[in-house]
Amino acid sequence: MNSLYNDTIIAIASPPGIGAIAVIRLSGPEAITICNSFFKSVKGTKDLSTQKSHTLHFGYIKEGERLIDEVLVSLFHGPNSYTGENTIEISCHGSSYIQQEIVQLFLRNQVRLATPGEFTLRAFLNGKLDLSQAEAVADLIESNSAASHQVAMQQMRGGYSKDIEDLRQELLNFASLMELELDFSEEDVEFADRNEFKMLVDKISRVLQQLIDSFALGNVLKNGIPIAIVGEPNVGKSTLLNALLKEEKAIVSEIPGTTRDAIEDEIVINGIVYRFIDTAGIRETKDVIETIGIQKTFEKIQQAHVIIYLLDAGTLNQEKSRLLQIEIAKIQEQFPSKLLIIIANKIDLTDVKRVKQLLPFQNVHFISAKNREGIHELTLKLTSLVQTGKLSSNNIILSNSRHYEAFSNALKALNEVKEGINNEIPTDLLAIDIRQALYHLGEVTGQISTDDLLGNIFANFCIGK
Repeated sequence: MNSLYNDTIIAIASPPGIGAIAVIRLSGPEAITICNSFFKSVKGTKDLSTQKSHTLHFGYIKEGERLIDEVLVSLFHGPNSYTGENTIEISCHGSSYIQQEIVQLFLRNQVRLATPGEFTLRAFLNGKLDLSQAEAVADLIESNSAASHQVAMQQMRGGYSKDIEDLRQELLNFASLMELELDFSEEDVEFADRNEFKMLVDKISRVLQQLIDSFALGNVLKNGIPIAIVGEPNVGKSTLLNALLKEEKAIVSEIPGTTRDAIEDEIVINGIVYRFIDTAGIRETKDVIETIGIQKTFEKIQQAHVIIYLLDAGTLNQEKSRLLQIEIAKIQEQFPSKLLIIIANKIDLTDVKRVKQLLPFQNVHFISAKNREGIHELTLKLTSLVQTGKLSSNNIILSNSRHYEAFSNALKALNEVKEGINNEIPTDLLAIDIRQALYHLGEVTGQISTDDLLGNIFANFCIGK
């Protein structure tokens, strides 16, 4: 283990604030010994250093004769702990004063405060987790839906890292044979069968391409699916947002142009987070503030994965239908990769059959946002976009942008390798591209890492994890 991480650290592992209990975590070679100096069992005879791993002990934390709190101590001997080191978790009462008193007591006695993510960093350095699993810990803590939780759990339990490591090892074996060929270059021998090697490169490339293709879905499952609600002023965009969120989030008014800025909020539907964005109405206007809002509308459309175009069914006529077709065509031309859902609102004010005859579009949804009619069917439609794979068709889910970049670079290097094999380039040049592919694959699981990389990754963790 890195010599910089051979001391004993402490941090509060539970969220800030007052609660029934709080958890304080210590890890390091002296964690059990130091804790034993201040822990007194209920009977006053228990020595923590002689107790078995994975046991609980009830007693008190005391500084001399001063009683700080009644606690429950969880004891874990390394290497059979989360960090791979001796670890103590103290469950105390949730008073912020008590928490700080216990932490300060240990800080005065050969223990230092943990940096963000240092417990998980030590788990990685001690071989308890690979780097992709360690990163998944942070994703698991931040997960706010069933989908993001499932993706994080899958990755924390190994996910694709085991498959990638196996493929990397196969590639490394071939690379070793090619390096051996360079040592016998004068003999003109070939230790690595080029046909077998090409088959391996093709296999790795297919796996990487699947992961890369899944990133679009993985990213939205992790961060939420952004949906822009657009349309002319006063068609009910804010009312629709309020109906979806089941609260009065946006201002609703009969005055056109009320929404001057984008309003965002999230809702979980069937385990998926959707980020709805209520935008300013699209129309020609001389109002400077409203014009800025309309500009932001197009910015939000660019960020969205799905566009809901809302129209007023109550005022629809042939001329408005003609203009609507032009507007929809412009959006489809400007944003061809976006999924577009057309919704006719205010059906409580008109005859639906008349509206259907005026609309030339397929699969238009009819709703009354004010009366919340058709809202449930709309949420089912949004759910089907994910479940039917229209955002992605892969079962393997990649949600980490660092992994996405590393796999993309590895695939690029492998494509260079395939081109090199086809063109029968010299082995020494082929070996350079193979080393590049190995490097980028190793970046994901941590075979290749630097202090700067680790610092950037674990700096985003919460203290105590």
